[in-house]
Amino acid sequence: MHSKGIKRKVAPRVFAYPDEEHRNLLVEIELPGVAKKDISFKLHEDSFYIHATKEGVEYVTSYLICCPVKPDQAEAKYADGLLTVKIPYKQPFEDAVEVNIN
Repeated sequence: MHSKGIKRKVAPRVFAYPDEEHRNLLVEIELPGVAKKDISFKLHEDSFYIHATKEGVEYVTSYLICCPVKPDQAEAKYADGLLTVKIPYKQPFEDAVEVNIN
């Protein structure tokens, strides 16, 4: 039994996979019993970090993404203990810069 105020750290179950068209990364994170207000999800081009808390438990993990994504276009929903995030992949050469050849 944990003392009052001490939280047990747990890595939540994370499922990450491309959609059928391979245009979006879909991420599902199981956070049973957590209130939406107690979830922090931070997304970068190549990774994400999740931190969520409920009585006696602190869910925390980070996850590397194999292909670059567009974090500013992510859509997230939370219902029944499941955080679902849809993130568009960056297209090849989307941010390519033309290099002048001398």
